Amino acid sequence: MEEKKILLKNVGVIDPGCIDDAIRAGGYEGLKKALKMAPAQVIDELERSGLRGRGGAGFPTGMKQKFTSDSCLKCPQRYVVVNADEGEPGTFKDRVIMEKDPHLYLEGTIIAAFAIQATKGYIYIRGEYHESIRKTEQAIRDARNKGFLGKNILGSGFDFDVEIKLGAGSYLCGEELTMLESLEGKRGHPRIKPPFPAEKGAFGMPTLVNNVETLANLPRIIEHGSEWYRTIGTERSPGTKIFTISGQVAKPGYYELPMGVTLQELIDLAGGMRNGRAFKAALLGGAAGTFVDASMLNERMTYDNLREKGATLGSGAVIVLAEGDNVSDILYNCLRFFKHESCGKCVPCRVGTAQLVNKAGQLRNGHSGNTTLLQQMVREAEIMAGTSLCPLGQSPILPLESFSRYFKELQ
Repeated sequence: MEEKKILLKNVGVIDPGCIDDAIRAGGYEGLKKALKMAPAQVIDELERSGLRGRGGAGFPTGMKQKFTSDSCLKCPQRYVVVNADEGEPGTFKDRVIMEKDPHLYLEGTIIAAFAIQATKGYIYIRGEYHESIRKTEQAIRDARNKGFLGKNILGSGFDFDVEIKLGAGSYLCGEELTMLESLEGKRGHPRIKPPFPAEKGAFGMPTLVNNVETLANLPRIIEHGSEWYRTIGTERSPGTKIFTISGQVAKPGYYELPMGVTLQELIDLAGGMRNGRAFKAALLGGAAGTFVDASMLNERMTYDNLREKGATLGSGAVIVLAEGDNVSDILYNCLRFFKHESCGKCVPCRVGTAQLVNKAGQLRNGHSGNTTLLQQMVREAEIMAGTSLCPLGQSPILPLESFSRYFKELQ
């Protein structure tokens, strides 16, 4: 299996700090074409493409735009918010785009704004991503100077501008509604939904929230068409995905592949297992993901296929473990991460994450009756998932349930 570079085709080819390089490589051609279309036509094209959100949930991107566009036809303002927080452990795909080809996702942001007729946008970047912030700031300045941002973009009559908002390292603020709270200058605590951002988002106005990788697909789709896009990937998961693979592989890093690649093909592309060790497990999707064993090596990595098998694609992070590695240690670290990142607003998450960490410590230390202990942990995580306010409290069930399914016999 070879890489299929659509989003990463300019990485290492252009100077990311030079807008003229980006333009010579085809930058802003998608925007020029979009501005000659009606906003509804742009949304229709994206719906036909089958593009699904690359942040983890896999929600249809065109449908999300349509909901935002239709939610309040006479509202005074709509917003586009770029989720560039990227706090999921093992994930660094958005960082690659922001540092190596920032004009690609900026162009996608402008196209999304035109589709829903938003005149203001925000890029919410985690504060630790210093190079991403610097490259994005420069891209915004250069895009304004070229007429791609600001008033009357390219003479189209469409106005749109964007500014950067910095996150303060909170994993929870990667969740869209919590991000909007932070964006508005409030404490990063989750909102109760509904209403959803498409109805009442930033500052009470309809808001489209999209991930960096998702938006980076828009220029290519508009420029080449939805039919072209659907020739890549699978029927229900078209296009490519940027996978970030780490752990016990010879060449950890980022790889762009058609949706539907198998885990084994991805490992092979990353140089195979390090030092010839045997594969034992992988954690798919980061801390809020699922463990799989060798029985899943030849399963196609798409949103639907993995979900049907009880796994998740999530952000595309793949952490590989080899024989001799302790899977319980990774589970413990995931749960400890959730405890550390819990905002404490709701009791099920605040108390539940602490209890799970204590029990995970017993599990990894060979506590007697570990099978029963693991069952208790899964049950507690199920209760948390059903009663917590936001996805953080709903996440521990994912690694726990999958660990119980594949590695219970090791306890």
